[in-house]
Amino acid sequence: MSERYPSALLESAVNELASLPGVGRKTALRLALYMLRRDVGYTENFAAALVALRRDVKYCRVCHNICDDEICAICANPQRDHETVCVVENIKEVMAIENTGQFRGVYHVLGGIISPMDGTGPGDLQIDSLVERVARGEVKEVILALSTTMEGDTTNFFIYRKLAPYDVKTSMIARGVSIGDEIEYADEITLGRSIVNRTEFKMNS
Repeated sequence: MSERYPSALLESAVNELASLPGVGRKTALRLALYMLRRDVGYTENFAAALVALRRDVKYCRVCHNICDDEICAICANPQRDHETVCVVENIKEVMAIENTGQFRGVYHVLGGIISPMDGTGPGDLQIDSLVERVARGEVKEVILALSTTMEGDTTNFFIYRKLAPYDVKTSMIARGVSIGDEIEYADEITLGRSIVNRTEFKMNS
């Protein structure tokens, strides 16, 4: 039996909120009613922040991290080690690694991992731009910090083969992050140690 709403506007708001991942219709209704209880200014600021995010957010032209300018604060920081590049799946991994305080290099955000089941191939990721960074000769080490899943390992191998012609060290995070784990969910101590104790990547890793 479908729910009946006293207002078409309320129903429309619930429908939009329920389209978010992990938000069911009951939670969506609770959020919508919360918005109604707050003053109009709160809701306007909330909506404006979302519109500004979607309209104005940029992607760093060097590493593809989310940022407010053409180059992110990490890539623009001369105190970072620009010879060491940590390859991650998305922004959440950048945030997780930064929170460890154990890494002083820079990043390269792929925007996903190779997953044929999801229709994601190498051409859908920022792999070519990584190869271009390495080809310029400024990068001495590439750390593969992808999730230890089958898709993550597939992506690791593909990148390893693409970087093989270049004089660059390729390493991977230590397996303190358990097989099958997502990087973003690892605790900071474990993730920090995995970065510090990284090992050289080999085809039989």
